[in-house]
Amino acid sequence: GDILDDYLRTDGVWILTRNKQSYETNSEKECAEKCEDERNFNCRAFLFTRKKQQCLTLAENTKTTVMFNSTDAILYEKKIYLLQCKRGNGKDYRGMEAKTRRGIPCQKWAEKAPHKPNFTPEKHPSAGLEENYCRNPDVDENGPWCYTTDPATRFDYCNIPECEVGCMQCNGEDYHGKVSRTESGIECQHWDAQEPHMHGYTSENFPEKDLKMNFCRNPDGELRPWCFTTSPTKRWEYCDIPRCTTHPPASGPSSQCLSGNGEDYRGRIAITESGNACQHWNRQFPHRHGWIPDSYPCKGLEENYCRNPDGEKRPWCYTINRAVRWEYCAIPHCDETEQQIAGMSTDVPKQSPVPEECYRGKGLSYRGTTSFTVSGKKCQAWNSMFPHRHEKTPDKFPNADLRENYCRNPDADKHPWCFTTDPSVSWEYCSLMRCDDQMQG
Repeated sequence: GDILDDYLRTDGVWILTRNKQSYETNSEKECAEKCEDERNFNCRAFLFTRKKQQCLTLAENTKTTVMFNSTDAILYEKKIYLLQCKRGNGKDYRGMEAKTRRGIPCQKWAEKAPHKPNFTPEKHPSAGLEENYCRNPDVDENGPWCYTTDPATRFDYCNIPECEVGCMQCNGEDYHGKVSRTESGIECQHWDAQEPHMHGYTSENFPEKDLKMNFCRNPDGELRPWCFTTSPTKRWEYCDIPRCTTHPPASGPSSQCLSGNGEDYRGRIAITESGNACQHWNRQFPHRHGWIPDSYPCKGLEENYCRNPDGEKRPWCYTINRAVRWEYCAIPHCDETEQQIAGMSTDVPKQSPVPEECYRGKGLSYRGTTSFTVSGKKCQAWNSMFPHRHEKTPDKFPNADLRENYCRNPDADKHPWCFTTDPSVSWEYCSLMRCDDQMQG
């Protein structure tokens, strides 16, 4: 792989460090090579400036020194030095624990008293034997250890926590493990905290999503569990949780008809309610999209069958019509037959409410449930601050009916709109017609 894959990149920051070396390089990769080859100290990170093409190899990282803004700089930190837990026997542990499990301070690896060491930095230059940090140079199955400063105890093991992983089924929506670091080693922000990042994913807003402590979770149907980070320069990141090798437990019988919003529908209807044929889920033409079957193994994205992978009102699909990105499908309701037999037509009141699919005027009074924008992007929930932070909250606009992620017009814009779940597009107008236009058509 790329040499930079072993580093966490942060743009626009600088860190203070006394121990550094300066080099002239043409690229970040060349700078990474200088860091790998550094012999003056143990290189934990490097800084690269675009304009000057300057490379600084550093003995410290954000765990050990202060960080501040610097527009032109890019900081690369070795991921291995950001982890404070051990994986397996901890042979690659490079954290800064420096006392034994009984609390005795460790002897420095380069010193010869009170114990003459068999393992020294000179004999084992790649084992990370610096200062008096716990290490595992002999790949001991009991994990990292150190020589102690107690003359009566030559060595002892250290109490290094496991990088608890567990595994996830599907996309980790039901993951309840205790991993609390991102895939690059940054500690997660507590869900009930609003610093350094403000957001709407609280246990109060999402009581059923198990948003405890700062554990990685997947409350919004992302690819896998994630968290907001404690780094001011990195809003959020995925967590490194492997997929379980066993098949997920059956979540109940799959349905061949529509019940609820049809998330469990696994029938074979592949045509929209207006008659457009559905595009295959594993194809990106004529419409590019992110619902790739391999990425969402439990959503039933087979062939081109109508599905509801994202909690929409009912099953839908992308269409093979270039002019129509997606549409709902006409799936028969599970109790439709029973209702017809019971004489449904005489029982249903004539004033049955019809879902609003158009708006009047500027749409200030629109209270429908459309939740997609004109370009087909899904709307962000109004009480959420992810991926976009905003001021249009239900508390501040109590009369605007800012429910769920439905299109609304709380600020008297031209017509209903919403924030989008696309991090690169803050907001867009919604895919709605004016009621007058519908009548004219």
